[in-house]
Amino acid sequence: MSPILRGTGTRGSKANGPKLVSLSPAAAMPGGEVELLGTGLLGTEAVLPRVTVGETVAALGLSRAERAVIRIPDGTITGDVVLERAGSASNALELRVAVAMTEGLHPVANPAVDEDGSVYATFSGTRGQSVPVSIYSVAPDFQVQPFVRGLLNATGLAFGADGFLYVSSRAEGTVYRISPAGAVTTYATGMGVATGIAFDREGNLFVGDRTGTIFKVGPEKGRTGATLAGGGQVSGEQTGGELGDREIFVYATLEPSVAAYHLAFNDAGTLFVSGPTTSSNQSIYAIDRDGRTSIFYQGLGRPQGLAFDVDGNLYVAASLHGQRGIVRVTPEREASLVVSGNNLVGLAFLEDGCAALTTKDALYHVALDIEGRQLV
Repeated sequence: MSPILRGTGTRGSKANGPKLVSLSPAAAMPGGEVELLGTGLLGTEAVLPRVTVGETVAALGLSRAERAVIRIPDGTITGDVVLERAGSASNALELRVAVAMTEGLHPVANPAVDEDGSVYATFSGTRGQSVPVSIYSVAPDFQVQPFVRGLLNATGLAFGADGFLYVSSRAEGTVYRISPAGAVTTYATGMGVATGIAFDREGNLFVGDRTGTIFKVGPEKGRTGATLAGGGQVSGEQTGGELGDREIFVYATLEPSVAAYHLAFNDAGTLFVSGPTTSSNQSIYAIDRDGRTSIFYQGLGRPQGLAFDVDGNLYVAASLHGQRGIVRVTPEREASLVVSGNNLVGLAFLEDGCAALTTKDALYHVALDIEGRQLV
């Protein structure tokens, strides 16, 4: 999907009236900014033009004869963008607007999606904070259910080939394995400040330690850890269990992150890693199968959650040229904004071409017409 949507039709516009040529990006969160390009967008009259998205009036942040910038108000839904000036209305261009699936969360990384299309997101909390529900599940009809309680600082989420959900705890340096029924077992320990996690196609689990280490956890050879008490409830008195026979070793080392590492694989088996630092010109790293690290793309602000589509394009929650949202980086390393929005920390693609987006306190749904890469 191109980040620029171009229009051809008219909607009652006069010959010298406003005309919209394109809008960019073609999708936005409430609060996000969208740029309109065209002709006759501003005249000599004292009254500023009026821009609507569907039936909602958008806030006009910039108005020029050939360019306007609008901010998407809360409550806006997907609809046609129309600019009206001096009694004349422009042609219409469709803007996709994300809608909230659930609020009152605290995700710090990508959501995870199971084979039935349910989306999982965390209430991670501050470091060491115990919260009533650690992970929520959201069904395709947006029905929200508590899934796991008692995990301390649930951080990175990923589904394994076994259909179980894996989650890191940055407070404990532990990765837990959670059955579809919500039963929790210990999968790996000693992961430092464990943040982002991702599986490769061979079943190896990779874990980002915020202090600068990427761990590789080999597939299980023995039996899994003992089930913790309560079936989805971690007991403070039962924190162990005999772990299976797995190899755990350092795969690569990077600069320490101020927040978390976020991990994703492409089809070639290269591991891509982001980790926000204090720099405003940050990088996405590529780590090959031998653990060699290189810079894939540089020039983003606070890059966080990562995901690939089937064409090998990388999507990252980040700032590009000062505008926050979801940035697409092609295999040729060309970057563009595909979703405009603030406070984004991650994303996951759904089977219908839509995406689930996490902000620092909510989970959103948006139609993007993008087919995501299968994760396992």
